[in-house]
Amino acid sequence: MPVMRAVSTVARRALLTPGCGCLPQVIAVRGISFSPRQVASDASFHSVSFSETDHPKVLITGGLGQLGVGLAKMLRKQFGKNNVILSDIRKPASHVFCSGPFIYSDILDYKNLREIVVNNRITWLVHYSALLSAVGEANVPLAREVNITGFHNILDIAVEHGLRLFVPSTIGAFGATSPRNPTPDLCVQRPRTIYGVSKVHAELMGEYYHHKYGLDFRCLRYPGIISADSQPGGGTTDYAVQIFHDAVKTGRFECNLKPDTRLPMMYIEDCLRATLEVMEAPADTLAMRTYNISAMSFTPEELVCEVQKQLPDLQVTYNVDPVRQAIADSWPMNFDDSNARRDWGWKHEYDLPELVQTMLGFLGSESRVAHTS
Repeated sequence: MPVMRAVSTVARRALLTPGCGCLPQVIAVRGISFSPRQVASDASFHSVSFSETDHPKVLITGGLGQLGVGLAKMLRKQFGKNNVILSDIRKPASHVFCSGPFIYSDILDYKNLREIVVNNRITWLVHYSALLSAVGEANVPLAREVNITGFHNILDIAVEHGLRLFVPSTIGAFGATSPRNPTPDLCVQRPRTIYGVSKVHAELMGEYYHHKYGLDFRCLRYPGIISADSQPGGGTTDYAVQIFHDAVKTGRFECNLKPDTRLPMMYIEDCLRATLEVMEAPADTLAMRTYNISAMSFTPEELVCEVQKQLPDLQVTYNVDPVRQAIADSWPMNFDDSNARRDWGWKHEYDLPELVQTMLGFLGSESRVAHTS
């Protein structure tokens, strides 16, 4: 089995000199030289092969966000506690730290990332680190650094070490000129937020690296994700999380989008399950590398109606945030996820009534515990 070697600039030029027909084409990433054909064959040299452990060794970046902790919990049940490493630049809560391996990881520090992958023999990398839509618009330089430069580090390391790489995309990867109802997998995108632009960039770079270097890149365009066990994190769809917290705590909710703003949404359990399913799907079933996934689509008005069936005294007002409203107006109203359903059997479990009952049940029981303790 050929071994990747660091080579000098002179040696690298020699390897690339025309006329050396006996040598494979060589590319260099951060001083590491290898051929595209080497990527797959060298994967077992750099990471644990499934034949040795029967399980992947997973690293989750940005692990303390809305999705990372939940995904780690699901993957640890499937693959074992010590085979899933959460990472972030923030200090984890005690219950997160005690639930399984956690490590400091800054995606802007290439050397740190590479050491983590090598020292822990990582085979799957789930890249959740990103600044979301509204937060990104408030600090474009930081969003560009985290969402694009950080992603390039992840991409290079994944190629170098033959990793299976998952990067989430978003409804925000589409723009005002995209078909909105429904929005297919392949169409004009042209987003107008740095978050959306960075996600289109990630989709295209991941697919390019797949076709050119054989990178096992997998991507799902998430709709708005609703979760009971995390606080809203600065996204345009976060009103659909905030309403449940406010309904239980105060009985009053102020919505920052217009009542008729329709957006695709999904309960977190469906989202995490879809992520695991696409990561486990055999490569030959994936006709594309980036898929839409969806579960339901609703407006603030429709969500309020469903919540008020359970909490009829809930008072709702609307105070529209023009920045978030402009973002929402450029996003899909409905996702066409027929390709995901056909290729790897995607099927959601939660519709709007089940979502509302689950969220209120979770937050209501949590509130009762807080009041009695």
